[in-house]
Parts: sequence; structure tokens; C-alpha cells
Amino acid sequence: MAHRLPVVTLSLTFPEPWAWNAQTMYPDFHNFLVFLANSETVHYHYGPKDLVTILFYIFITIILHAVVQEYILDKISKRLHLSKVKHSKFNESGQLVVFHLSSVVWCLYVVVTEGYLTNLRSLWEDYPHVYLSFQVKFFYLCQLAYWLHSLPELYFQKVRKEEIPRQLQYISLYLLHIAGAYLLNLSRLGLILLLLQYSTEFLFHMARLFYFADENNERLFNAWAAVFGVTRLFILTLAVLAIGFGLARVENQAFDPEKGNFNTLPCRLGMLLLVCVAQAWLMWRFIHSQLRHWREYWKEQNAKRRVPAAPRLPARPIKREPGYHENGVVKAENGTSPRTKKLKSP
Repeated sequence: MAHRLPVVTLSLTFPEPWAWNAQTMYPDFHNFLVFLANSETVHYHYGPKDLVTILFYIFITIILHAVVQEYILDKISKRLHLSKVKHSKFNESGQLVVFHLSSVVWCLYVVVTEGYLTNLRSLWEDYPHVYLSFQVKFFYLCQLAYWLHSLPELYFQKVRKEEIPRQLQYISLYLLHIAGAYLLNLSRLGLILLLLQYSTEFLFHMARLFYFADENNERLFNAWAAVFGVTRLFILTLAVLAIGFGLARVENQAFDPEKGNFNTLPCRLGMLLLVCVAQAWLMWRFIHSQLRHWREYWKEQNAKRRVPAAPRLPARPIKREPGYHENGVVKAENGTSPRTKKLKSP
């Protein structure tokens, strides 16, 4: 049983999301309420008002970014006395460590409370998942707001021109995947994949922070290298399982954007191609960086081996006076001290 009811309390602090009416299936700007036995559950759907919400949280994120930078990262970097290049990378990793840690905890809480981890079939069953709970919708809006706020932060943080293309690449990848999962009604699968990805990224940026504090500390990099490959394998496996096999067995295979159904063969192939290309590109960059690191390491080792040892000068023979030494005094062979020669007066 569904009713269209305006929500006044939420509109004061949180822009009211766009929902769909269950009876007429046309878009309206009210919440969709599902009445259960003894309680009611409010579900949401995406719409144009999400843009206003995202814009609002972009400003909130910029403020939080400045607070973390001023009260935490700047104080730590002053003690480390880093160069300009390392200082920029330290700020980048410090911000991402805070974001990834909070996102991992939040995402883990959402997938556990929603029951997605215990029931993997829920990732593709009852597709399309057009109705989202408040915490799922709020999580996606905050994720989009964070990665969109990273674009003006490139100017505020005075990032070097050489670093801008690299940062634009991974910002675009995150925006493309998060927005794709949100708009194509694959929010459940997107939560699991983000949990895996953010866990790996958190370990990488934590390893960078420890490296800047002590350049001899590279153990976390080794742990991250092992986790990185396993994460790529899990992401590809879940994507193929949910999109390639799960959605292919769903009865509703019609393309109907008005109802949020994109479960057709071309759409599924496009989704899988996007995920596979992104993971292959990340794996290629990882292998390339590891090979470059190993080459530099072996060059340093070979250079150390090729450096010849400094030649030792032959020891000069010490001319001893006849007799032997005793307590720093030269004794003659018969036990008496030798007579010192008298200097002739001029």
C-alpha cells in the first residue's frame, strides 16, 4: 500500500529526494512510504533535487577538508621537515586516509545492516533496485560530493601541473563508477565494490604516510602490493557473478528507463567492459610501477657493488733504535739506557 505524502521535517535540513510513486510509476518529488506490519519504512529514488543536495555537501566537504589540513596535517608536516614534493604527497595521502577510513567504516556498517554481505543473491535479485533506504542514498550522495569537491581542491591545494593529469584520472574513474552504480540501480553491488576498493586505497596511503615519516619503513607497501592483486581479483569476480550471471537470469530483461530497468545484454556488456577495463588499467599501472621500483633498487645495489674500495697506503717501517723499549724508555741490550748524543754548540 503506497501513499504520496509531503515531508516537511526533512526539507528543513536535507533536500527532499526524488521518489517514484508505486501505483502510477511516474516521477514525483515526495517520499515513497512502504507500510509494514507494525512499522513504516521510507525509501528514496534519485532525481534532479539530488544535484542541489550534492552541491550543498560539496561545500561541507570543502570545510572539513580545510579543518583536517590545518589542524592535523600541517602540524605533522612541520615536524617532519618535508620537501615540497613530499609535502604535497603527504597532504594528499593524509586527506585520503581520513576519507577512506571513514568511508570503509560507513560502508561496512551499511552493507551489514542491509544484509548484503550475508546474502550475495540480493546483489541481483529483485532488480531494478529503484528504492533506496536513507543510509544508502545518503552514502552515495556524500561519495559523489567528495569526489566532485576534489576538482576545485586541485586549485586550492596548488597542486603541481605534473600531478594534475594523474589526479584527474582517478577522480574521473571514481565519479564514473559511483554515478554509474547509482543511476543504473546497481547500488548494492556498488557498495561491495567500494568497500573492497577503499580498503586497498586506505592501506596504500597509510603506507605512504609511514614512508614519509621513516624512509626505511616499507613493510606496509609490501602488504599493500599483496592485497592489491587480490582485491582486483575479487572485484572482477563479483562483477562477473552479479552482472554477467545474476542479472542474466532475472526474468525482467526489458529496457525501461522510466522504471529504472537497464537489464539488457548490451547494457550488461557495457557495464562489464567498464569494470574490466578499469581493473586492467589499474593492474597495468601497478605492475609498471613495481617494475620501475625494482629496477631502481637493483641499480642502487649494483652501484654500491661497483664502487672500488679505497686503496690502503703501505705502512711505513718504523725505525727502532737498538735495544728494547720499556715503559716508553729505550733500554740498551745490557739493560742501561743509551747515551744521548750531545749537540755541538755553534
